[in-house]
Amino acid sequence: MYNPEHLRSFLAVSESLSFTRAAATLGIRQPTVSQHIRKLEGEVGRPLLVRDTRTVALTADGEAMARFARTIIAANEAAVGHFTGSELSGRLRFGVTDDLALTPVPKILREFRRLYPQIVLELTISQSLTLQRRVESGHLDAAFVKYPPGEGHGRLVRRDPLVWVAVEDARLDLTRPVPLIVYHAPSISRSRGVQALEHAGIPYRISCTVRGVSGVLAAARAGLGVAIFARSLVPTDLVEVPADVGLPELGETDLVLLTNPHSASDAVEALTSAILSRRDPIRNIAH
Repeated sequence: MYNPEHLRSFLAVSESLSFTRAAATLGIRQPTVSQHIRKLEGEVGRPLLVRDTRTVALTADGEAMARFARTIIAANEAAVGHFTGSELSGRLRFGVTDDLALTPVPKILREFRRLYPQIVLELTISQSLTLQRRVESGHLDAAFVKYPPGEGHGRLVRRDPLVWVAVEDARLDLTRPVPLIVYHAPSISRSRGVQALEHAGIPYRISCTVRGVSGVLAAARAGLGVAIFARSLVPTDLVEVPADVGLPELGETDLVLLTNPHSASDAVEALTSAILSRRDPIRNIAH
């Protein structure tokens, strides 16, 4: 049986790829995190991390352990709550971006409500920057958002490439303005797309401006232009624009869990664990 504290330290390092950030996230000293990792590797009998003075990376066994650790921690917390009778209660204000709301996240929230029926879950769906401000102002306890790489201060769930997306038979002629489907500003994907095109000297026009992902999907499916998605969120009925078309690369985005330190609670930690315990919490958007 692996020590849950060791597993939490390992998960924190695997998510941030930094012993320093992991220690800050867990609220413990960095040497303690290192000690937990050494003990866990000793129990496993295999190296889980490859590290030098600058970088940290997961081994193949480390990738496997990260999946097992999420499941073990979630099961342990559920079991403790059940057998001690210490059911969590109270109010939990959670925010999620609308495109992430169309992934298995709602299913995770439904399972969370089943496990913790005494928690009143309040859900806010909005854009990343709005949710970030609401967490910082104390109006949300936690949020699942997208950030430019390395700019978020929460727990990294995944780093994902941003890609151009359109209907399968789209015909793009870069001698004419590229039709863009974008969110209202402020929007990370909108800013990234416009900046990339301007830097590449490619003309563009805004063909459709929307407030939510449903509008992006409707416009893209109607063939009104190209949209921008994280690669793991590309709908199954749309396709990435081939690289040989000549559109510029968009870089990556971080999918991050933010928490408000002033409203930190067992309920927030339980929801965070529920999301991270899924082997692949972010999959393609459904039709």
